[in-house]
Amino acid sequence: MISPKLTKAMNGQIGNEFGASLQYLSIAGYFQAQKLNLLSKLFFKQADEEKEHALKFVHYVLDTQGKLEIPSVNAPKATFSSAEEAVQAALAWEKEVTEQIKKLMDIAVEENDYLAQNFLQWFIDEQLEEVNKMDQLLSVIQRAGEKNLLMVEAYLVHVEKAS
Repeated sequence: MISPKLTKAMNGQIGNEFGASLQYLSIAGYFQAQKLNLLSKLFFKQADEEKEHALKFVHYVLDTQGKLEIPSVNAPKATFSSAEEAVQAALAWEKEVTEQIKKLMDIAVEENDYLAQNFLQWFIDEQLEEVNKMDQLLSVIQRAGEKNLLMVEAYLVHVEKAS
């Protein structure tokens, strides 16, 4: 059911999503080492979400009779000089993923693959949420500054209670 071209592109995205999961684990570790538990928790959760996204692609490829070929994943960036740099990396990643998903959608549209378009629409909607979340967190960290990251933790308590 799925074309070889779209299968190849989705297999690439599986690698991207697993890579993102590892990068978010690295960011979580950065915050955990600083005893910023809520920031750490947020990124551990984000790592789990990225793994779930990869698995959604895995299942889609298999369910549509595609050949699953998971690519190798590059090691994540291991160190960060600041909280701002760590969250900036997350925001940059989410913007990159948005472009990757759009390219997948372009292939699905080009091939008139309505099943794939429907599947990918969820990811498009998800990316809006993810980019906004990281952009907002970066803004809060920039306003608070490195010396006031405990205020960011307090902000996250309020965000968690509101949701």
